[in-house]
Amino acid sequence: MSVHKEVKRVTTHVLSEMKLHGEKISMLTSYDYSMAKLVDQAGIDVILVGDSASNVMAGNETTLPITLDQMIYHGKSVVKAVTRCLVVVDMPFGTYQGNSLEALNSAIKIMKITHADGVKLEGGSEVIESVTRILSAGIPVMGHLGLMPQSINRYGTYVVRAKEEEEANKLISDAKLLEEAGCFAIVLEKIPASLGAKVAKELKIPIIGIGAGGGVDGQVLVIHDMLGITQEFSPRFLRRYHDLATEIKGAVGSYIKDVKSQDFPNEKEQYD
Repeated sequence: MSVHKEVKRVTTHVLSEMKLHGEKISMLTSYDYSMAKLVDQAGIDVILVGDSASNVMAGNETTLPITLDQMIYHGKSVVKAVTRCLVVVDMPFGTYQGNSLEALNSAIKIMKITHADGVKLEGGSEVIESVTRILSAGIPVMGHLGLMPQSINRYGTYVVRAKEEEEANKLISDAKLLEEAGCFAIVLEKIPASLGAKVAKELKIPIIGIGAGGGVDGQVLVIHDMLGITQEFSPRFLRRYHDLATEIKGAVGSYIKDVKSQDFPNEKEQYD
């Protein structure tokens, strides 16, 4: 039995059932109504309204500049398009670190305005107070460990995380801490495959990987990377399923040519 095919609406409970039945979870990012509608209709399990919007939608070098109001705008646009999949909105940098009351207020604002199904935030023991406080309001929380893009200035590099024993042990203990607090799932980014498999095996909640190997419970990619809209980003974990950049440029080029040659609009494309 495929849990995925049986349900009319994906919930956090459905994701738990999928892990229990050994069924992998599919997750992609989306940031706008039109794309989210297509992704949902294709049958995705989870849409992440990622703070990667800072990069692919706004052209920033990191995820840090995006604001809470901008994330809410993207989240609201996505939720309007969705009829089946679970929608999770990233809490942006500065809205939950170091102040659990601010974290709660930020999460409540996201949920009230976007109508999303939950929020995602980065970190383990450092943010556990914020996680607990958000969960106490009945808001589902997805964790994020490993490479944490909001902490890129601390790392100074996007290399694979948790290769050393000390960092790997902290990641495992942080994952268990998030599970005990009540998180419904955790994203693991850019870590050794063996560590990803170990965490997925030791935890009851779904573990979704991005560059965390095949031993986890599901996978997530940024849709602009996966569709080949972005060209300059090519980490090992990324599989491009299309080359939309070339297709879009080709279509635009044809349109320009037709306008210049007066082939567009033709007689059928005009009104009497």
